[in-house]
Amino acid sequence: MEGLFEGISSFQLAALILSLLIACGFEFVNGFHDTANAVATVIYTRTLHAWPAVILSGICNFFGVFIGGIAVAISIINLLPAELLVSKGASGGLAMVFALLLAAMLWNLGTWYLGLPASSSHTLIGAILGIGIANSLLPGHTFGEGVNWSKASEVGLSLLISPLFGFTVAGLLLMLAKKLVPNPELYKEPKGESRPPLWIRAILISTCSGVSFAHGSNDGQKGVGLIMLILIGIIPGSFAVNLSLETAQIEKCVKASDRLQTLLQNAIVSEAETKPLIASAVPMVGTSQLAVVEQELAEVRSVLEGKTSLRELSKDARWTLRKDIILIDTTLSKMEKSGSLTLSTQELAEVKRLRGELRKITDYAPLWVLVIVAVSLGVGTTIGWKRIVITVGEKIGKSHLTYAQGAAAEIVAMSTIGVSALAGLPVSTTHVLSSGVAGTMVAQGSGIQSSTVKKIAMAWILTLPMSMLLSGCLFLLIRLFL
Repeated sequence: MEGLFEGISSFQLAALILSLLIACGFEFVNGFHDTANAVATVIYTRTLHAWPAVILSGICNFFGVFIGGIAVAISIINLLPAELLVSKGASGGLAMVFALLLAAMLWNLGTWYLGLPASSSHTLIGAILGIGIANSLLPGHTFGEGVNWSKASEVGLSLLISPLFGFTVAGLLLMLAKKLVPNPELYKEPKGESRPPLWIRAILISTCSGVSFAHGSNDGQKGVGLIMLILIGIIPGSFAVNLSLETAQIEKCVKASDRLQTLLQNAIVSEAETKPLIASAVPMVGTSQLAVVEQELAEVRSVLEGKTSLRELSKDARWTLRKDIILIDTTLSKMEKSGSLTLSTQELAEVKRLRGELRKITDYAPLWVLVIVAVSLGVGTTIGWKRIVITVGEKIGKSHLTYAQGAAAEIVAMSTIGVSALAGLPVSTTHVLSSGVAGTMVAQGSGIQSSTVKKIAMAWILTLPMSMLLSGCLFLLIRLFL
């Protein structure tokens, strides 16, 4: 990390330390807010005592952060307007960072205090969208423009469908289990402190571990994305690009930019768009977006050619390289989705692959970022978990959770969250698992407590708009003072 913090002011350093502490606090709260769902089933089925369950979950969360990759982290970052991702300046970066952190922390702590299993995913994504919308209200912008609505709709759809999927599939899985494993003891609530049969205990411990691991790989990535936004926003020269890239990867990026330019020269553009993609990137009069992309590709190639390490670039050159790559990727993505870029199916697939090759320069996370997120999430799991556990274990259904219900809910949650992490889609552990428990209660015929479900639904409905409102107002307020 030598030299990464060189040249930053005392104010920026203080802002950086404060931001990182708050980000770790967000993941800490996320640990006991969301992971409580994973341990509720093993605790209430008497499979494990509370502390062994919580410690096991914390360990699995820790390793989930490391093994889960950074696809979800990049999805979180890409929700922001391209303008904020490429604008160099402390005021915009600091306002973005503090608004994000404060809005997410305030809502998460409020819902935790009330014992409501609200979604940290909804909170963070709402905060990011709120900043994008607030940024579009500033002079020189058009309301709503700049927000990555395609990515937002993709993420929003996954957040909407996943709890419905959890409710339905968990209920169906329980009904299937009754036919395949007609052991009446599995569908009765535990008696006293008696433990379930060994094989059921093994399944429940495995699914608890799986949900916790999946939570780390999905929600942990959100923390990684958050910290990368902090680092890029406050000290862009040191974290704008992946300085650990080897010479071979740099050469691949040079070849990718060259191949992209060749493909685009043969492309047919149905409509020459002269409107800039972002407010700060104004092309020359009569210059199409495709021509701007070709110029950016030529600049990327000239910067990278002959380089054995990105550390050879000045901090300003690193930032310019980041800006060029993001503008290339965002513009081509927009043109592909609008249908204005006409290429064969095979060529479009190659363009997408080459864009991914270039994004390896900007889409990364240092090892130390993964470590602090993993530690924060893992330690947070072991503290403050009781409020949410009681809600999930006692207040969703009208009867006590049975062994089969716990297993069905966690199998569905584990698989849903794990697949979503691999696909780079942030989903809510809270909503998937709590809706899975509700689904098993309905399938069991025991019914659900309408008052609790109404509170959870209200938190679900309000989380996105309230976090958007909080972060948007905070962003505009902070911009006034920076």
